[in-house]
Amino acid sequence: MTPEEQLQTLIAGTAKVLSEKELLEKLRLGRPLRIKLGLDPTSPDIHLGHTVVFEKMRQFQVLGHQIVIIIGDFTATIGDPSGRSATRPPLTRDEVLVNAKTYTDQLFKLLDRDKTEIVYNGDWFRKMTFEDVLRLNGRVTMQQMLQREDFKNRIEKGQEVRLHEIQYPIVQGWDSVEVRADVELGGTDQLFNLLVGRDLQKEEGMPQQVVMTMPLLEGLDGVKKMSKSYGNYVGVSDEPNDMFGKLMSVSDDLMVRYYQLLLGETLAADIHPMDAKKSLAEKITTRYHGVEAGSAARADWDTRFSKKDLASAELPELAIAELPADLNVLSLTAHGFKAAFGLEKSNGELRKQFITTGSVQLNGEKLTDPNAAISVKEGDVLKLSKKHAVRFA
Repeated sequence: MTPEEQLQTLIAGTAKVLSEKELLEKLRLGRPLRIKLGLDPTSPDIHLGHTVVFEKMRQFQVLGHQIVIIIGDFTATIGDPSGRSATRPPLTRDEVLVNAKTYTDQLFKLLDRDKTEIVYNGDWFRKMTFEDVLRLNGRVTMQQMLQREDFKNRIEKGQEVRLHEIQYPIVQGWDSVEVRADVELGGTDQLFNLLVGRDLQKEEGMPQQVVMTMPLLEGLDGVKKMSKSYGNYVGVSDEPNDMFGKLMSVSDDLMVRYYQLLLGETLAADIHPMDAKKSLAEKITTRYHGVEAGSAARADWDTRFSKKDLASAELPELAIAELPADLNVLSLTAHGFKAAFGLEKSNGELRKQFITTGSVQLNGEKLTDPNAAISVKEGDVLKLSKKHAVRFA
């Protein structure tokens, strides 16, 4: 690709690029650019929302640029305050390194491990003297730090902001100096930290990095950002059938966005929404589990829902012994959604959208009275919706 063609590919789907002109100038240098991404492994697993920035890194790598992953074995022990309403609980370095193993295993399902540079920021920060730290702090003013929206909000609410949190943007910015980053990527909540990196590079007499932020991905509910705490996420380590099934519940309105942010593809305008959704689910399942698993997951979904052959399909199992007491259609439906799929739905939603409409079926028989008493036996199949069904064991 020409630099101009690369630019159009790389800015697609981004939230902000500072600036496109600078990025084009760097692409015209005719050398591989150093593309930085810092990761603080604060938990062992990641979900598809995390992979939005990974997909953009993959695009850079395919175009021949050098990916530099900084594992925050130092910064993760501080805790990134971005978007936080309270101080993060501290982690030990050993905990961070254990999480980093899982992170990188999942990351290298997208990136070429052999062409990726991995560094640990503890390698330079743990060598600093207290005098070095004070000099680094002297590069940034308190007024700059207190411009951060999350810090301002906490102070206005009377919530504490610890001094070590104020250090975080400074140490993240210094990472950019250490690795001589040409471009740094992050989520929209990382913009402040990324700009500090530009400032510190300028003070060091280096070319300033281009800042590129990626939008936050809406979760399966189509409203809130994808998050484990909201229960609207698809885990990268989810089983293939679970991953495929969850993606089939994504709304039609989000299809264009999911294709762009998770696959780097443009959704064809003439494709049927159901075909688009199946294709998306298969491609993402294939990406994280392989071609055979992706094809099998699609075949299983077709068996369960397209062909309506639930009796022979592989379904999540619910233990009869764990069912609520005084079982009726409403409580059975609520338990099925929550226990098998992690979905909490209100009684009103269950009545109006699922039970009275005939969506809820036991062995093919519609259960339209939410208050009717019900009993189940081993092997019975409960269909909850077009995309959710369970078997009792």
